[in-house]
Amino acid sequence: MHTHLIDITKEKRFLGSLGQRLTLGGGVAGIVGLAVSFGLASTSEDGIHRLWWSYLHNWTFFLTIALGALFFVLVEHLAKAGWSVVLRRLSEGVSMTLVLLAILFVPLIFGLHDLYHWLHADLVAQDHVLQHKASYLNQTFFLVRVAVYFLFWIGAAFLMHRNSVKQDQSGDHLLTGKMEALSAPFMMIFALTTTFASFDLLMSLDPHWFSTIFGVYFFAGSFMSFLAFLSVIIVGLQRSGRLTGAITDQHLHDVGKFLFAMLVFWAYIAFSQYLLIWYGNLPEETGWYLRRQTGTWSSLGIVMIFGHFLIPFLFLLSRHIKRRPLLLSLGALWLLVMHWLDLYWLIMPEYDHALTAIPFSLLDLSCLVGIGGFFIAAWAWFLRRCSLIAEKDPRLAESLTFENA
Repeated sequence: MHTHLIDITKEKRFLGSLGQRLTLGGGVAGIVGLAVSFGLASTSEDGIHRLWWSYLHNWTFFLTIALGALFFVLVEHLAKAGWSVVLRRLSEGVSMTLVLLAILFVPLIFGLHDLYHWLHADLVAQDHVLQHKASYLNQTFFLVRVAVYFLFWIGAAFLMHRNSVKQDQSGDHLLTGKMEALSAPFMMIFALTTTFASFDLLMSLDPHWFSTIFGVYFFAGSFMSFLAFLSVIIVGLQRSGRLTGAITDQHLHDVGKFLFAMLVFWAYIAFSQYLLIWYGNLPEETGWYLRRQTGTWSSLGIVMIFGHFLIPFLFLLSRHIKRRPLLLSLGALWLLVMHWLDLYWLIMPEYDHALTAIPFSLLDLSCLVGIGGFFIAAWAWFLRRCSLIAEKDPRLAESLTFENA
């Protein structure tokens, strides 16, 4: 272990003017991005219908990052981890963006009929499968479930963040015990809500298809994307002169190891789901994969194999890369792009089953800029008045002197 304890009072540990720039710049990007999106959608007859698909895709992309952050905060408290204390406040800020994402879900309510076939009464009347699922797949119950998910997610993120910031002022170590006690039941509820949210938001886009492993697939992508996002945040803050001493290459190494592990886990779950469904050879299950192996969709599938697994696997295998901030951030950015494409591969083939070509649109990028801008602004806004480090956590000294084996 390091014998020298870093004096965090000499660290630049507040966002300050950077937070103001991120909030303002992100807010402007958000407004412009979504304004352009609705402007583009109004130029064609099918524009609004196409807009909701791009909006869902990009909203889900940032939702997965926020959910991954909430999981990280909960699991670190649950494990009583010491190494990650200097990273936790940054993670809490990302988890608090769930408030924004709940607000940004509201416009989607107006596009539900464009997204979900089971909301069309005429289609349900002709489909015995949809009739059988009608007690679960109906608009009222769907919205109630989504509201319950967000109430829990936001409540858990708020309690963890509030108690953490409160400890900065009071130094009360009992708050750590309180957060640890809450993390156990919260983790169980998180698993249930995240799994059912993946079923409701994504799997029900094709109400005839089902996969019992889909919730795990969704979780794997969520945690991996958050770890990638965290890597980028850390490097960005350090390049601005913040947290240069508190967060070391030792911490980056562990974040990189987590990122590498979740990359492998995602690939394992993706392959397992494919193997079991293809081996079962049931039409109601294999049809989902057949659509994704037709036309140019098959090319995107190959990109996923190499770009989402083989290339980053080989890149992140080296400990030297995980200890180099620039290299780790480049690998993390690559995986964020791959995760965005993975969600595109999950969602967009349901836009029109007759299409065999990838229906790429400028709406996909304008919605990314719009929702992404608000996401960055929200993260900076929630951390605007607090330290970027949990300053009086009882395990802070352990984190500051952390060293990998």
